[in-house]
Amino acid sequence: MNHLIRITLAGTLFGFAALPFSHADLADLPSMGDTAGQLISPEQEKQFGESFMRQIRRSGKLVQDPELNDYLQQLGYRLAAASDAPGYGFTFFLVDDPSINAFAGPGGYIGVHTGLLLAARNESELAGVLAHEIAHVTQRHLLRAYEAAQRMSLPTAAALLAAILIGSQDSQAGQAALVGLQAASAQYQINFTRANEHEADRVGIQTLVRSGIDPRGMPDFFERLHQQSRLYGNRLPEFLSTHPVTTSRIAETAARAEAHAGEGRQDSLGFQLARTSLQVESSTQLRDLVADYEARAEGLGEAERFGYALALWRTGDHEGARRELTRLRQQNPDRLHYPLNLARLELERNQPARALALYEELLQLNPGNVTVTRAYAAALLTHGEPSRARKLLTSLIQRGENRQPELYRLLAEAAGKEGRRRESHEATAEYYYLNGQTHAAIDQLELALQVPGLEFYDNARISARLHTFKNEARQEDAR
Repeated sequence: MNHLIRITLAGTLFGFAALPFSHADLADLPSMGDTAGQLISPEQEKQFGESFMRQIRRSGKLVQDPELNDYLQQLGYRLAAASDAPGYGFTFFLVDDPSINAFAGPGGYIGVHTGLLLAARNESELAGVLAHEIAHVTQRHLLRAYEAAQRMSLPTAAALLAAILIGSQDSQAGQAALVGLQAASAQYQINFTRANEHEADRVGIQTLVRSGIDPRGMPDFFERLHQQSRLYGNRLPEFLSTHPVTTSRIAETAARAEAHAGEGRQDSLGFQLARTSLQVESSTQLRDLVADYEARAEGLGEAERFGYALALWRTGDHEGARRELTRLRQQNPDRLHYPLNLARLELERNQPARALALYEELLQLNPGNVTVTRAYAAALLTHGEPSRARKLLTSLIQRGENRQPELYRLLAEAAGKEGRRRESHEATAEYYYLNGQTHAAIDQLELALQVPGLEFYDNARISARLHTFKNEARQEDAR
């Protein structure tokens, strides 16, 4: 069972039915416009993806750092816009896992392990992996798995996918979850065929070129994994378990990329800042890290200086961290990383007035920015301004683009502090629902319906949402 959990997690698709493929299948691969798309409707795929993502959140293994997620989303959106399906609606997220892996799930949900971001030496390598995963989706390599998955209810299939992720982090929890689902399937997984992999490489290279990113990062990263694999013995990097890399495949991808040598950027400050942030966060030798930065003080690049500031902060040198972040902000005023961290540092230094003024300035310069609004709202709530926080959060959520659980949690807190019980219960219900806790969401909506003086429109809206949640809960309970 442990072996099954490890191998299944490594798959690009979290746990669909294993289906027979051969090299002859290359001719039968569905195109964007063929009848294979009838296996599952776009609406069904969207619902499947959302259910899958709720279960993944329930595992508690997602990285919550908004700046890291912002970077990954921006890179992912850039690639998706240059893909064969620019309007598909991809979602990119980070999984807190040191293994080198990435995966594509239903509905265009693409996850990246923190271990992969740390292993990539530059942005083009990370982008190469993302472009490859995007290609698996746009070329519909997953549709045949969907056909088999239709034998299960949507919540059952979504729970199975999430159980595999849980298994990678907690073998006992993963085993228990998988055993509970054995009535539906003893083993649901898909290992992409050689034909799928070659096609994803080819299409991914095209995506990289169109997005303005150096495509040589893809073969470079695959080559390094291939060379390092001999050190793993029977324990291959997760990504290689179901993305088999051969010398011929690397050579073919390298040849395609070399045709565009010199085109597009290889790296970005955004990538280096994200990677540096993770390196500092995962370090267990912070004082040694500070000493290393200081020994190389004259030669530090901007990302390393940011790492130095974070390391000083984590070792308790708040004044030193503030000094370094202030310098970085002065030298690069357009980079949000520096003032956002300055504001957080001011809060930790018990200087809320400075922090709130800084957040207000950032919001004026970046209206509607999710990361700024979220951080500002949290600070307002902590320092006695729930009304302002509620208005900011409500405006952001009403745009319909930001179904982030944390936004609803903050809104629930703000509404509660203002005595708006109905709004608080509704927001709490959405928070629970997005985190895969459907029964808890139902309880909150039933409490919302009991609030005195409920208007007809509010009653109808809450009742309709409650009906949806109860239907999903019945399916979850039946699996």
